[in-house]
Amino acid sequence: MRNRVSRGLIALTTVLALLLVYPASTASADTITQGDRVCAMYVNSIGFGAYCSSGQAYFGGGSVPTWKEKLGNHIFIPCRDFPIPKGIDPGKPPEGKSWVLRVTIEDYNLNTVDGGTKVHLERAITAVSPQDRDQCRDEDYMDQFWETFDSTYPDPALQVKPTYTPRVNIPAYFSLTRESSMIFHTEQDDPELDSAFYDGTHNLTMRGLVTSMVVDPGDGTEPFACAMGVGRVDDGFDGYDDHADPFHQMSTCSHKYTKSSASQPDGMYTVKLTITWTVAYWTGGPDWHTIGTADIHAVQRLPVQEVQAIGG
Repeated sequence: MRNRVSRGLIALTTVLALLLVYPASTASADTITQGDRVCAMYVNSIGFGAYCSSGQAYFGGGSVPTWKEKLGNHIFIPCRDFPIPKGIDPGKPPEGKSWVLRVTIEDYNLNTVDGGTKVHLERAITAVSPQDRDQCRDEDYMDQFWETFDSTYPDPALQVKPTYTPRVNIPAYFSLTRESSMIFHTEQDDPELDSAFYDGTHNLTMRGLVTSMVVDPGDGTEPFACAMGVGRVDDGFDGYDDHADPFHQMSTCSHKYTKSSASQPDGMYTVKLTITWTVAYWTGGPDWHTIGTADIHAVQRLPVQEVQAIGG
C-alpha cells in the first residue's frame, strides 16, 4: 500500500504492528538535481522518502476533502484489532479473553484533510472479549483513514531478553528487531518510478537507521539511553549473546527490576521509548549524506514476574 502524492514518490510502507507512535514537530529536508531531474527528500516523525520528477519537485495540489466529508453518514471507528506480532508472547490471557494488538487513531480532527496536526496511532497488546472486539469492528469505509498512516517507519518491535517477561533482580536487555531498526529503499525497487532520480549512472538510495533509544522502564527509576546500530547494520542491533548468562553481557541497554508488576494497572509496567531515526541518502560515490533525524515515541506494556515464576 502507498500513500502516493506524485508519480515519482519514493515512499516507505509498513504493516501495523507493535507499540505507540506520536508525531513530532521537527522535520528535515534536502534536494538534489541531475539534469532536468529533481528529488526533494524529507524526514520527519511520520516517515521519510523523496518526491522525484522531471524538471521540478512537487507535492501535490488541488482540492482535498476533509475527513468529515469523506466519512459522510458513517460512524468513525477509530480502532482495529490485529494478531500479535510474530515473536511476541505476552503469556496466558485472562479467562474468556484473547490477546490482540489494538491500534487506535487518537487526537484526530475530522474537520481537516489529514486528521490534524496531533493525530497519531496508539498501539497496545490487550486482552479482549468477543464484545470488546465488536467495538473495533473492521468496516471497509474506514480504510481511507487508515491509509493516512501507511507511509511510515516500521513499527517498533521491542525485544526483551533473556525472557520476554523479565524476572525480578535479573537484568532485562532491551533492543529492537532488525526489521524494525533499519530501512533501505531505492527507486529501482518500483518500476512505476520512471521519473525518479535514475539515469543509468545516478541512483538515489535512502537509508534509515535507528541510532539511539531512550528507555523509561516504568518503575519510577530514571530513563537510560542506549546506542543502537553502530557498526551492526548486517547483524542487527541486538548486542545480546544468547550463549552467555544475563549477568555477563556486552550490551549495556539493560535494566534490573526490583519489584514485580503485580501492583501495576493490568499487572504491567508502562515502558516508554524514544527512538531516534537517522536518515541519509546515497547517489553513488563513497559517502552517505545525512538528511536529518526524527524521534519516534512509543509505549510498551511489560509484565515483570518474581523469579520463582520462571518455570511457570
